[in-house]
Parts: sequence; C-alpha cells; structure tokens
Amino acid sequence: MDHSFVVHVPDAELEPEPLEPGQVVSGLPEVTGKVVWESEDGRQIRGVWQITPGVVQDIEADELFVVLSGSATIDVEDGPTLTVGPGDMAVLREGDRTTWTVHETLRKVYSINL
Repeated sequence: MDHSFVVHVPDAELEPEPLEPGQVVSGLPEVTGKVVWESEDGRQIRGVWQITPGVVQDIEADELFVVLSGSATIDVEDGPTLTVGPGDMAVLREGDRTTWTVHETLRKVYSINL
C-alpha cells in the first residue's frame, strides 16, 4: 500500500492461518490474521491477528503488539510471564520461545520487524 489508510480492527475480516500441529499444546486453538501493510523489502509487517482459546508454543519475531480484545498469559522461556488483555502493549524479542495460554479469544494489532 502506498497511501495512508484506516482499518476498523474489531470488524476486520481475517483469513485462516493454520498452526503447525507441533505448536498446539492443548485445546483446539484457531488462528486468523490479515497483513494490512508490508514494506517493499518485506522487513516490516503490520497487521491484525486473532487466536481462540487453547495453549500454543511459538518462536517469536521482533514484534510490538496491542491487544484489542481477549486475554492470554505468555510464558517466555528463560524470561518473564506476560499477562495481556485489552489495551495492553507488549514487546516480544526475536527468537523468544513462548507458550501462549489463551483464556478468551484474543485479537491484536501488531508491527513486526524482520
């Protein structure tokens, strides 16, 4: 996109982003998302992401996100445990190994630097 824009995040239509089977620890979490902007070189990505309740593991990118709705506990291996909910901003470091326990369907907006 080469112009300024607005996305109404609560109503944004998201596409399925299937988890790898090895990522799911418990439950039947489903992930959806939408990239709303990506830099020409692909190193910066902005988007909306949602996950339903369950427990998943991930290896993080360099990411800043703000939770719009829902809640989760994010355990960072060899690091802190983050509790996030509506209005919270969080920063994840590239390479962090995390376990997300999603309590209520969580929707966030994010900015990733690769």
